[in-house]
Amino acid sequence: MLSAAAAVLAAAGLAAPPGADAAASTSDTLTAAAQNQIAALQALKANRGTSESKVDSKLLVAQKLRSKALNRSALPRVSEAGATALIDLRVTKVSEGLVHDLRAAGAAVRTVSTRGASIRAEVPLSALPAISARADVRRVEIADQAITAHQLENGAKAAKETKQQKADRIDRELRQAIASRNQRAATITSEGDRAHNADVARRDFGVTGTGVKVCALSDGVDSLAVSQARGELPAGVDVPAGQAGSGDEGTAMLEIIHDLAPNARLGFATAFTSDAGFADNIRELRFASHCDVIVDDVIYFRESPFQDGLIAQAVNDVTADGALYFSSAGNEGNVADGTAAHWEGDFADSGVTVGKFAGTAHNFAGAGGTQVLEPVSDDSSASIPVTLHWSDPLGAASDDYDLYLLDAAGNVVSFSQDVQDGTQDPYEQLATPLFGGTGLRLAVVKFSGEDRYLSLTAFGSRFKDSAGVLEGYSTPGVVVGHGAARDAFSVAAAPAGPAFGRPLEPGDPANPQGPFPDAFSAASKAERFSSDGPRRVFYEADGTPITPGDVSSTGGEVRDKPEITAADGVRTSVSGFDPFFGTSAAAPHAAAIASLVLSGNPGLSASDVREAFLRTAVDVEAPGPDNLTGAGVLLADKVLEYTGASPQPYAQAQEPSVTTAGGGTSVQPGDTAKVSLPVKNSGDGTAVSTSVVLTSPTAGVTVAPRAKSYGTISSGQTGVNDFTVKVPANQALGTPVVLTAKVTFAGAFSPLTSTFEIPVGTTSPVAKTFAYTGPAVPIPDDSQVGASVPLVVTGVGPVAKVSLSIDGTTCTDGQGATTVGIDHSYVGDLVGTLTSPSGAEATLFQGAGGSGNNLCQVVFDDSADLPLSTVTAADAPFTGTYRPLLAQKPAAGGSADGTWTVTVLDTAGGDTGSLRSVSLHVNGFVTPGQAAAVHKTVTSGPVRAAIA
Repeated sequence: MLSAAAAVLAAAGLAAPPGADAAASTSDTLTAAAQNQIAALQALKANRGTSESKVDSKLLVAQKLRSKALNRSALPRVSEAGATALIDLRVTKVSEGLVHDLRAAGAAVRTVSTRGASIRAEVPLSALPAISARADVRRVEIADQAITAHQLENGAKAAKETKQQKADRIDRELRQAIASRNQRAATITSEGDRAHNADVARRDFGVTGTGVKVCALSDGVDSLAVSQARGELPAGVDVPAGQAGSGDEGTAMLEIIHDLAPNARLGFATAFTSDAGFADNIRELRFASHCDVIVDDVIYFRESPFQDGLIAQAVNDVTADGALYFSSAGNEGNVADGTAAHWEGDFADSGVTVGKFAGTAHNFAGAGGTQVLEPVSDDSSASIPVTLHWSDPLGAASDDYDLYLLDAAGNVVSFSQDVQDGTQDPYEQLATPLFGGTGLRLAVVKFSGEDRYLSLTAFGSRFKDSAGVLEGYSTPGVVVGHGAARDAFSVAAAPAGPAFGRPLEPGDPANPQGPFPDAFSAASKAERFSSDGPRRVFYEADGTPITPGDVSSTGGEVRDKPEITAADGVRTSVSGFDPFFGTSAAAPHAAAIASLVLSGNPGLSASDVREAFLRTAVDVEAPGPDNLTGAGVLLADKVLEYTGASPQPYAQAQEPSVTTAGGGTSVQPGDTAKVSLPVKNSGDGTAVSTSVVLTSPTAGVTVAPRAKSYGTISSGQTGVNDFTVKVPANQALGTPVVLTAKVTFAGAFSPLTSTFEIPVGTTSPVAKTFAYTGPAVPIPDDSQVGASVPLVVTGVGPVAKVSLSIDGTTCTDGQGATTVGIDHSYVGDLVGTLTSPSGAEATLFQGAGGSGNNLCQVVFDDSADLPLSTVTAADAPFTGTYRPLLAQKPAAGGSADGTWTVTVLDTAGGDTGSLRSVSLHVNGFVTPGQAAAVHKTVTSGPVRAAIA
C-alpha cells in the first residue's frame, strides 16, 4: 500500500530522473538549484486565486501543466501527468446535485459519505477548476491513502499478485476446502493463544466469548468463504453489504479472534473505501451491527496527531456508547531501537531563508547547532509517504508550512506546499521516488505565520545519519490518529514464536524471538518495528484548545500510548499471513482477550476492562509503563482472574413451530394455534431457573399461558414448551402475529428477548412476476453508487413470499454477453441487494464467483440450501437457485405493492458490465374462500425472525 502515495506524486507530475542517485552530496545547504526550484513553486503558491487555494498543490501543478498554463521548464523534476486523479472532495454538504454534476463532468464517483461530508472520485484534471469554484466545495485533496500495520515476512517489496492470480488462487483454495470438508483436517491455531495463556483462561474460567460480538476493520476478507469451508471461521460472519473490501488481512484478524474466543460472534467492514468511509463503518459496526468489541489495523496518512479528526471522532462515538475499541500502534519503528522516522517538536528558526518569499527553514538540530535537512535512510527510501502536521486546529490552519524532498545533488524531487490561510488543515504530504535513492533529504519550511509544534513522519523508513555530516534526528511519538483517541487501546507487538525472518535494514541486530510454547514473561521483547508513543494532543475534537495560548511542547495533553502489548508472528490459514507479523496481528489478540473478559463478566465497564489490562499486564522492556510497550504484555488468565470471570449461560428463544387445531401450519384469522417454542442455551454455563414470558403486541391476540418454566438447560442443550395463541377473527390476511419471547435465567446475560412473526393466511400457490423491461444499466466500476433498476409491484397487497431472479435467455460466460441477466467480468467484484418499498434490505450475494463471468437464470430464494458463495469460477456462467445472504422477506406487515429496487455494486476496479434483466416473484395471500381449495397442509412458509 505504500506505493499508492508515490503513485499520487507521479500523477502530479513529479518523478526523479535517471541517475538521480549519482554523486551523492552530504551538504546541509540548500543549493542554488534547490532555491530556484522552490522559488518557482512558491511563486505559483503566492499567485493562487481563491478557488485555487482549495486545491492540493500537487493537483494544481498537474492541472496547470496539462492545460499548458504553467511553464514546465521552470519547475523541478517534472514529468507528464496523467489525465485524471483520485481525489477526496470535502464539501459543506453532500447533495444529489453535486454527485450528478461530478458524473456529468466525467468523474467516476467511488465513495460518498453523507455524515463525513466527503466524496471520493476519479476526476479529470481538466474539471478541477470548475469543481473547486463551487461554493459547496471546501477542499480538493489528493485522495488520502491508508496502510495496514502488517509486516511482510519476506519484505515490503514482495511481489504482488495480479487480480487474476489472486482470483485463481482463492478459487483453487475454495475448491480444495469444499472437497476436503468431511475429512476433519486439523485447523491452525495462533501461537498467541498459548503465549497469552488464553487456552488456560478458557479451561480454568470456562469462558469462550459467548454473548459477545467482536468486529474487525481492515483491508478485506477475500478468503472468508475459504476459511469458513476449512473450519477456521464459523458461518454467519456479519459483513455489511458492499463492505467486504479487498485483501485478506481482515480474514487473518478474524481467525486470530476466533482462535482465542471461539464462541464470540464475528463481524467485519472494510476501512479502505476512504477515510470518511472508514469512519462511517466504525459507527455502522457499533450502532447497526451491535459489535461489543471493535478492532482495526489501519492508519490514514492525513490523520492528525494533535486533534481527534474524522476517524477518531467515530471512535469517540462508539466508545462513548460502551464499545471497547482496539487499534494497532503501527509498525513505524521506535527511538529505542533506532528504527524510527519520526520527529516532533517546536519549530526552530534556522535563519536560512528559502526561495524569494518569507519562508525560513526549520532547524532540526535545535540548540545543538544548525541542520535544515533531515536524512532519509538509503535502505528504505522507495515509495515512502512523508507527512507533516503542525499544531493548528483542523479546518482552521492560519500558519503556513511547506515540505520539500531533495536528492543527493540538491535538486527538489518532491514537494507539498498547500495554502493555509485559515480554512485548511495543518497538513502537507509528499512521497519519495518510486525506486528510492541515496542521499534523500527532507526540508520543512515555514512559509508564513507563527512558530508551531511540528510532527514529521516518513512511513516505513527511518531517519538515519548521512556520512557523519547529517544526523538523523528522531523523537518518540509516532503513534498518531484514531488509535490515540482517549478511550481507544493502542496495541504494540511482541513476537509469540519465531523471530521476524529478516533484518529490517541491512546491518540491524537480530529480531527478538517469542516464548512459544511457553507464555509471555518479563523476559519478552517488543518487535523492533513496533511504534512508540506518547501522543501529545492540543485540541479537543471540536477544535477547542486544551491549553489555550500554548500549542508548543509545554502545552496540550499527553496521552500514554500504546497502552498494552500483544502477540504477533503467529500462524493463520490465510495465504500471505502465515506467519502474520505486525501490530495488525497484535491488536486482534488484545480484542479477543477483551471479549473473554466481557463473556465471563457481562456488563463490565470499559474503565474496568482498562484497569484490568493495565494492572495485570506483564512488565517488559523498560521497568514500569513505557512508551514502547505501555503497561506490558497481556496474559488472559491474569486478566480474567482480576475481573472475576465465570462461565455464563446464554439461553435464547429459537424460531418456533406452529400447528393449528386442524393439524396444519397455515394460521387463519380466528384460529387457535399451538406454538412450540424452543429455548437453546448456547452459553458456557448451565441456565438455571429458566423461564419464558411470551407476549404479543398485535392487537386482539391472546397468549396462554403468559409464562412457562423451562427449568435447567445445560450448555449446548435445548428445552421446548408449548403455548396457545388465539388469533382474533378480524386479523387482516397477511398481517402477521408478532410474538415477543423474553427468556429469563440465572446469569448476567439475562434476560434475552427475541421477536418472531406468525404469518396469518394461506400463501397463494401462484407467484406474480414483475420484470424489469428497461434498457441495460451500466454498472459503474469500483463505485459504491452502483447500478439500480426499479420493479413496480401492484395488485398483490400483503406479501407472503418473494424471490428474485436474475434472468437471461441464453447463458454464456462470454464478456459483453447481451443475453444474460447480469453481464460482468469477474463476478466476485459484485454485491447485489434487494430493497422493499418499506426500506427493508436483503443482501443477495457478495464477493462470490471469483473471476467467473455473468449471472444468468439465477434465483435467490430464502428456502434454498446454499448461498452463491459456494460457487467457484469454474461454474460460470452462474445459474441455479441460491439462498440470499440476508432474507428477502420484508418487515412485519409489509405490503408488496410499491417500488422494489435491485442494486448491484462493483467494489473493485478493472472489470465492467451491465444489469440487464431481473424479475421479482411475489406470492400474496389467498382469501378464506380460496384457502378452502388449498390443501390444509400447504404452509404459509416458515416462521421468520422479524427484520430489525
